[in-house]
Amino acid sequence: MTELAKIELLRSDGKELPRGVAVISAYLKTLPNQPGVYRMINADGKVLYVGKAKSLKVRVAAYTHPERQSVRIRRMIFETASMEFVTTHTEAEALLLESNLIKHYAPRYNILLRDDKSFPYILVTHDHQYARIVKHRGGQNRKGDYFGPFASVWAVNETLAALQRTFLLRTCTDAVFANRTRPCLLYQIKRCAGPCVDKIDIADYAALVAEAREFLTGDSHKIQRRLARLMQEASNDQEFELAAQYRDRIRALTRIQAHQNVNLGKTGNADIIAGAQDGGATCIQVFFFRSGTNYGNRAYFPVQAKNHDLPAVLEAFIGQFYARTPPPQNVILGHDISNLDLVAQALSVRAGRKVEITVPKRGDKVKLVTHAVTNARQALERRLAESASQRQLLEGLAVTLDLDGMPDRIEVYDNSHISGTHAIGAMIVVGPEGFDKNAYRKFNIKGDKTGILSPSDEINKNFNSCDDYAMMREVLTRRFSRALKEGANRDNGQWPDLVLVDGGKGQLSVACEVFQELGIEDIAVAAIAKGPDRNAGRETVFRPGLSPLQIASRDPVSYFLQRIRDEAHRFAVGSHRNKRSKTLQTSILDEVPGIGAKRKKALLHHFGDARAVSQAGRADLGAVEGVSSSLAEKIYDWFHSDT
Repeated sequence: MTELAKIELLRSDGKELPRGVAVISAYLKTLPNQPGVYRMINADGKVLYVGKAKSLKVRVAAYTHPERQSVRIRRMIFETASMEFVTTHTEAEALLLESNLIKHYAPRYNILLRDDKSFPYILVTHDHQYARIVKHRGGQNRKGDYFGPFASVWAVNETLAALQRTFLLRTCTDAVFANRTRPCLLYQIKRCAGPCVDKIDIADYAALVAEAREFLTGDSHKIQRRLARLMQEASNDQEFELAAQYRDRIRALTRIQAHQNVNLGKTGNADIIAGAQDGGATCIQVFFFRSGTNYGNRAYFPVQAKNHDLPAVLEAFIGQFYARTPPPQNVILGHDISNLDLVAQALSVRAGRKVEITVPKRGDKVKLVTHAVTNARQALERRLAESASQRQLLEGLAVTLDLDGMPDRIEVYDNSHISGTHAIGAMIVVGPEGFDKNAYRKFNIKGDKTGILSPSDEINKNFNSCDDYAMMREVLTRRFSRALKEGANRDNGQWPDLVLVDGGKGQLSVACEVFQELGIEDIAVAAIAKGPDRNAGRETVFRPGLSPLQIASRDPVSYFLQRIRDEAHRFAVGSHRNKRSKTLQTSILDEVPGIGAKRKKALLHHFGDARAVSQAGRADLGAVEGVSSSLAEKIYDWFHSDT
């Protein structure tokens, strides 16, 4: 029977996933929705395939449907025994790293490029008084500043076009420049300042070159702020064509300011080592740079490290790691270790040459370290989700909180607002399968308009001045009133075993009062308060009638509670921001009958903002161009109908 036949047989069985698909599916729950590179590895540890993705989660999910893939990719899926991941800041970085790893591993299922062309760069020359900006590939022998590398020639061409529109630098050769007698087409279409025919003097052109260099080196905020200010001033003066030009320059700048943190030429041969600890586990992430090029990374999970802090684990790891592999010239650490000089001396003896160990505090190397720490943290989150099953964590939570049994459904509640405006209540759901995002709910806080809160309630009186207690009361009342009305129970999976609210004693009291008023007695309730200075790992858990509980920071249950609380906070804040952004895109003038876009613009230009329009008198409204006396009367009556 062929491999493909085996796949089809297992898939048609309906009870178990094909080999490889089950492995890939297990990673999906913890994969981030951000750019990165993934490696598919067989049972012998050989890399089968290296791929890049704009979203790791979405791209890897495609491999769980082998029936939609070609025969070659199906065979690769069947052979996959494990996967490794590294996140990047942008998709362009992921493309660069993918190319590096394909060259390094030559995976069987990748399309291999045999021409071995180098990556293209952008060169700003130094050997002419009027600097030239050009695309460059190959040896960097010409005097000038090199910016890159770029993922493709297309990316360089697009960036060059944007730079021409923004900084008006010349691209012609020196010979053409010397023989021009009249401006070329690029000058006519505003893509060159025309230095060849003295349309700009040396000092002004040098200022444009300096701005271009400043921007390409990433120090661009000053330029963008200046352009934004000029755009706003032009708009205020109703010079909309000029404002559009500044807008286009800002867009061009935004397009070419992507970070290039994957390859850093000045690093040379170096290993970047950083770690993360949480939930009683440690992850050490090692990035390998050779000749300034990132050749990938590897995550390690030392055992017996639960009772040691990260610097101690890192120091022990370095000694064992380089006992079987030669150290490079530079070892860059993300954390200080107690015996740094001694470890450096030992590695130098082992390598037969000087090995320098540094812990950078500033500069480009800090970016590398930060990137390694981020990947260590993400790898640790995946590891914890894989090694400590959700059921074990739920059982540990039941023991810690003294519950009657393991909770099958936990609902976590949090609120988000700014001074009471755009208030949102959020509910997330956690169970044996992890976060059940299909069951998440958000509540638009309505306050006393709902009729749920008693007008005589002191909490309700202060609701509009940002009362978190009243918000929590409304959310819980609406949620469980509806659940009782619809007959929700444990049999249909809609009834929680445990309710967690974000907050302290006050929020817990509100939750208990709501359940008492509704006659609910079979739900355990607790509140999670952030630790001193809002430090993660030092939370206090409040339970009805019991003393406050502080769980040891290294306890996996503590990590689990932090995760679900942070997820509730993320969902609440995200929902609040969406609501606020939608509100910012609308105006109270949109609801007034008889006001279209033109009259709305005239009113805003006359009064400054919509609030001033709502407070204006009839005569003032009638003074606006395009607003008749009858329309002014309608506008005034619309905003003063209750007076």
